[in-house]
Amino acid sequence: MMNRFKKFLLPLFTLLIPALLQACGQTNPTPPNMTVDQEPQNNQNDTIILGAGCFWCIEAVFQELNGVLKVESGYTGGQTKNPTYKEVCTGMTGHAEVARITYDPKVVSMDDILEVFWQTHDPTTLNRQGADVGSQYRSAVYYINDEQKRIAEGYKAKLDVSGAFEKPIVTEITEFDGKFYVAEDYHQNYYSQNPEQGYCRMVIKPKVDKFRKVFQDKLKN
Repeated sequence: MMNRFKKFLLPLFTLLIPALLQACGQTNPTPPNMTVDQEPQNNQNDTIILGAGCFWCIEAVFQELNGVLKVESGYTGGQTKNPTYKEVCTGMTGHAEVARITYDPKVVSMDDILEVFWQTHDPTTLNRQGADVGSQYRSAVYYINDEQKRIAEGYKAKLDVSGAFEKPIVTEITEFDGKFYVAEDYHQNYYSQNPEQGYCRMVIKPKVDKFRKVFQDKLKN
């Protein structure tokens, strides 16, 4: 596992774009109001909510992971009801940009989900991923039950001990408060629908390409 971390992370960090690039939160028009959506109840599938910078990036990666059934971009972890994208981008609502990932545990495990999560962003930078700066871009795992909490905290501890990262992991592991606000329609499937957009070409595409190479054994057919 650690060899795969090193194989992925070193090339990936050289691709992070300096601040002259437009950040995720600077490229879109003012959105309409959101609607709150509770965590779906399904006895056969599991759900986890992850924050790893711009939600376009998280969505693009996890949509290709075998066993993942659905990925939804949205907001959670804040105090403002019905936040808009413009409001979240101010960093004043307390929300993080996240992806709600529904997956089949018979095909992909929680450990697999977390391996991809921690390899496809920098979990050592507080409230920042590349040119995307602000608490809305924080690294976070929002667990839905005690088992997810146990697995996430254990995995994080192993990574810290292993030295996979030169700096301490700052990923917050927080209980999901039951409020997930689905992002505006134009944010859903953003990368697949806007592959030539500047941020997609310069930031998301290199990350997805590297993910496909390192995790080729875990991709959807």
